[in-house]
Amino acid sequence: MKKNWLIGILLAVVLAATALAGCAATTPAATSIITSNQQQGILVNGEGKVTVTPDIANIVLGIQSQEATVAEAQAKAAAAMEQVMNVLKANGIADKDIQTRQFNISPVYQYDQVTQKNNITGYQVTNTVNVKVRNTADAGKIIDAVAAAGGDLTRIDSISFTVDDPTQYYGQARQLAMTDAANKAKQLASLSGVTLGNPTYITESTSTPGQIYYAKDMAAGSGSTSISAGSTEITIDVQVNYSITK
Repeated sequence: MKKNWLIGILLAVVLAATALAGCAATTPAATSIITSNQQQGILVNGEGKVTVTPDIANIVLGIQSQEATVAEAQAKAAAAMEQVMNVLKANGIADKDIQTRQFNISPVYQYDQVTQKNNITGYQVTNTVNVKVRNTADAGKIIDAVAAAGGDLTRIDSISFTVDDPTQYYGQARQLAMTDAANKAKQLASLSGVTLGNPTYITESTSTPGQIYYAKDMAAGSGSTSISAGSTEITIDVQVNYSITK
């Protein structure tokens, strides 16, 4: 009886050890996940550009005044800005095409060598707007009118040109971009000795850069301003993944 009891214990130990060994052997297979992100097919980029003439001029302009007190600086800036707004409207600029870009009141400091401190010597008021000129040929005339109205307080920060509705040119640029991508993919397939399949993935991004010109402070009597809109490019970039049939 005692011998049978010992044999039973030994058998149980052996079975338990075998089970544990089996679990240890299968655990790595159960927890190891193999994934692959390898790109299949031919992935190419295509670009399409269309050159257009801008039909919008965006002018950043405004008034900057500096006086001993906030009230004086603000009153002077307000009066000059009112004159600027009047000439903008007189030149056919609609209210919807005038947007405040910045309004700022800040102290002006001067360093005192004796006390070694910054002392406030006055206050500066800046009022800047973005003006959309829908006839680019009028840009120079409007700048001259604003300079005359604002006098020495006039600030012309920059002028940029763009297209008001670039979507009409997107179709042309898109077609050029896809043709460019297809030509690249065909060449790669030919060089690789494979047969090109259909597109399986396409992404697109657009770009309509504006030409920006920066101007210095202007005052009345500076002469007639000549502005040229030139041309700009509307660009569409595509990324296309083509399958390989064999």
